[in-house]
Amino acid sequence: MRAYSGSCRYVYNRALALQKNRLENGDRLIRYVELAKMLTGWRNDPDTAWLAETPCHPLQQCLKDLDRAFDNRFRKRSGFPRFKRKGRRESFRYPDPKQFRVEQGNSRVFLPKLGWMRYRNSRRMEGELKNITVYERCGNWYMSVQVEMESAVPKHQGGVVGLDMGVVRFVTLSDGTHHEPVNSFRRHENGLRKAQQSLDRKVKGSNNWKRQHLRVAKIHARIADVRSDYLHKISHIISKNHAVVCMEDLKVRDMSRSSRGTRENPGRNVRVKSRLNKAILDQGWGEFRRQLEYKTLWRGGLFVAVPAHHTSQTCPACHSTSPDNRTNQSTFRCTSCGFKENADLVGAMNVRRAGLARIACEVNDAVMSSATGTRRNVLTLQNAA
Repeated sequence: MRAYSGSCRYVYNRALALQKNRLENGDRLIRYVELAKMLTGWRNDPDTAWLAETPCHPLQQCLKDLDRAFDNRFRKRSGFPRFKRKGRRESFRYPDPKQFRVEQGNSRVFLPKLGWMRYRNSRRMEGELKNITVYERCGNWYMSVQVEMESAVPKHQGGVVGLDMGVVRFVTLSDGTHHEPVNSFRRHENGLRKAQQSLDRKVKGSNNWKRQHLRVAKIHARIADVRSDYLHKISHIISKNHAVVCMEDLKVRDMSRSSRGTRENPGRNVRVKSRLNKAILDQGWGEFRRQLEYKTLWRGGLFVAVPAHHTSQTCPACHSTSPDNRTNQSTFRCTSCGFKENADLVGAMNVRRAGLARIACEVNDAVMSSATGTRRNVLTLQNAA
């Protein structure tokens, strides 16, 4: 399997180098069909005859991935394709279900030129098998099987909830409940630091260095697995119990940007901002929103992203907005009516109200553009919001 992934990496890098040279010379890019014909020549070349030991379909999939990467680059959806490095994201893919067989009852899989292999049956695969990807992670090999199945669009019976993200409280719901952060990186930080210090004392490339490098990689994988497991559980609970989920449209990349500045214009409170950025990235706010959005849609619900301006400074009782309403991170006290509550809960209540108002406005615009006879129902929806 390492040999197969290495062959795929070689084909990808060779094709990428060829495309870069053509762009530098002002020539057009070679599309996938032409690259696939060149691949046949590479497999028959005596200098690269070892490519014939790898099935041709995984090698062709590498060329398709490169062709898709250039399309994303020219459509400004990603950066310029980069060369693959040995030991990182080792994988290969079989695109045709006729090439492999999966026996879930016996927990084994058949792959071309590899034969039958046992695997751990982590979950039941339903539907029609389409392709299979084999990849390596921290010394272990995994397979990801894509299936196609029909499913009816469900009707959600839950209510409406607003969410407010925080560092002390990971997420606070408008109904008063909240979830504490798991902080997986902070829990494994000391062990990771000692492992990295031990790695730094070893000769790079030696056997001891390779073993210690694998230990460091396993700690990083553990941190990512703990974070991912927690985010999946919390997003599952929220999307299952609420039909409409309103959340702040936070720009996590901008919020976690370093405030160090330059030598001419140095930043302020750099150490405090650094700790805040570390906590935000450790909790995975962006990944949590991504999971919550698609899980809500899967269950027939509605995900609404509202602007985050003044959500923590607006009183939910009298709707007055003032920076003096929130003097610290935990307490909200309205200077107009005296309303007092937890600041995160107030933010979640304001997000819920803003989300309902946005839904009502969108429905109102849609109805008014089609017909004016149902304006009374839309006004009723706005009053309910």
